[in-house]
Amino acid sequence: GSVSYVLAAAVLAALVSGGACIPRVPPGPNITTNYNNQWLSAKATWYGKPTGSGPKDNGGACGIKDVNLAPYNGMIACGNVPIFKDGKGCGSCYEIKCQKPSPCSDKPITIFITDKNYEPIAPYHIDLSGKAFGAMAPPGKEQTLRSFGELELQFRRVRCKYAPGTKITFHVEKGSNPNYLAVLVKFVSDDGDVVQMDIQESKSPAWIPLTLSWGAIWRWDGAKPLKAPFSIRVTSESGKKLIAKDVIPANWKADTVYPSSVQF
Repeated sequence: GSVSYVLAAAVLAALVSGGACIPRVPPGPNITTNYNNQWLSAKATWYGKPTGSGPKDNGGACGIKDVNLAPYNGMIACGNVPIFKDGKGCGSCYEIKCQKPSPCSDKPITIFITDKNYEPIAPYHIDLSGKAFGAMAPPGKEQTLRSFGELELQFRRVRCKYAPGTKITFHVEKGSNPNYLAVLVKFVSDDGDVVQMDIQESKSPAWIPLTLSWGAIWRWDGAKPLKAPFSIRVTSESGKKLIAKDVIPANWKADTVYPSSVQF
């Protein structure tokens, strides 16, 4: 009996000290594509290296790689539930700014959502790369601002703008084969995020819906192999649709990038 009593006491002690007292804040309503220009408040934190692009491998929960390079240039963030939306918020764009503490410049900067942080600490929580967090301060004050670790920021959804000539780009993921196809979508302008992808075989009029696998990666698996080339239909969050005709060629390979010729 004494052993179970000691165990129970240990469990209770762990619960009391281990965050059971920290209130779990429920997530706010999903951020939609109404682009009403209204600023909302969010808890801001930062992760990774102080001047870095967030994740150690420059990746993240959207599956997008090289977020340290153009067009993201390390200006990325993790969204909580109403921003990341289990992957359907991947690639969306936000303006953020902060007014206090004093190193804050109150000038908006633009960030991309490429990662997630579902820690329940605020209705809206944006966990920024060190670089993006510092960019809310004037030049020379970045490290001073980062030293605060967390602050309240103002944020609003904006339409994503990429350099002229940037097209929606697909990456056929490692492990894809004729019976299993996983495709990442990135560089989507306007809404930035994708809520449905469908695929069409070259000789067929039918569109086959893909399933969201994780992040910005959509997949198809079936017993009967698909016949390439494939066209891909992309639906953005506000319901706009585009077709990238024969974007995946007949001789496609896994772990390969296929840029389209279309953009919102």
